[in-house]
Amino acid sequence: MPPDFAPTPPPPLHRLVLVTGPSGAGRSTALNALEDLRFEVIDNLPLSLIPRLLEGPASEPPLALGVDTRNRDFSANALADLIRQLKAEPDVQAELLYLDCRDDVLLRRYSETRRRHPMAPAESPAEGVAREQDVLGRIRDLADLMIDTSDLTLHDLRAEIAQLFGGHREGRLAVSLHSFSYKRGMPHGLDMVFDCRFLRNPYWDEALRPLNGQSPEVADYIAADPRFAPFFERIQDLTQFLLPAYIDEGRTHLSIGLGCTGGQHRSVAVAERLRKALAEAGWQVSIRHRELERRARAAPVRFTRKGA
Repeated sequence: MPPDFAPTPPPPLHRLVLVTGPSGAGRSTALNALEDLRFEVIDNLPLSLIPRLLEGPASEPPLALGVDTRNRDFSANALADLIRQLKAEPDVQAELLYLDCRDDVLLRRYSETRRRHPMAPAESPAEGVAREQDVLGRIRDLADLMIDTSDLTLHDLRAEIAQLFGGHREGRLAVSLHSFSYKRGMPHGLDMVFDCRFLRNPYWDEALRPLNGQSPEVADYIAADPRFAPFFERIQDLTQFLLPAYIDEGRTHLSIGLGCTGGQHRSVAVAERLRKALAEAGWQVSIRHRELERRARAAPVRFTRKGA
């Protein structure tokens, strides 16, 4: 009889978190929180040097690298290429954490600290914020995880980081849900996609058109479609069946997309309902509504003078 051979365990992975986002969104706080979680933290390393950190065998602790527009060789194209390169490496587990923030909050933070914006040192902070948001827009769409810090305190942000990365996420699976419009194409890096375009569309109801899928009126309208309940039951059952299998595969993050025509109503409502169901089942879930975020970024920022 042939001798029994124990299966060879897979080699350990290089674990890497890239942390980026607009200046003032909380990148330093996030990196400090990761350092407290025993990540090895390096800030503002030139992009061209990052692949060198991953040469040779993997070792603990995992790496957390701060990347922003102040990096010596930074460009949106260079960072996008680096992300694709890292994700293509079989022995690298790389994630992009994007810290987002509304323009009006960034401006208020710069006003309170009286700091110069790194992308507009001789101009107003508003010029720098607008310029940086334009540069980072492409990178934002590549994010695996995103935290909107607009309404978070420093304590809140540290708590979010601890929830996402506590224990280096060993044996845990973080699920991110993405609603989107098919007209703008699918988001980058989705593992599963569900098409919601067959459901009744609130867009054709004039009272519901200005609202979005987070509104109870819109959610109730969509749920009243006779096809909604069996559709949602099936995607919920399929998702919860597959998540343990992804953990067995060694995955720590899973991205699920839900699309509709405009990305405002049906996909948003289904994503919100799936988020609630998975969270109640004990899964760690984050959610992004791409088209709602685009609309929020495109909305004009208005300021009023004190005393006006």
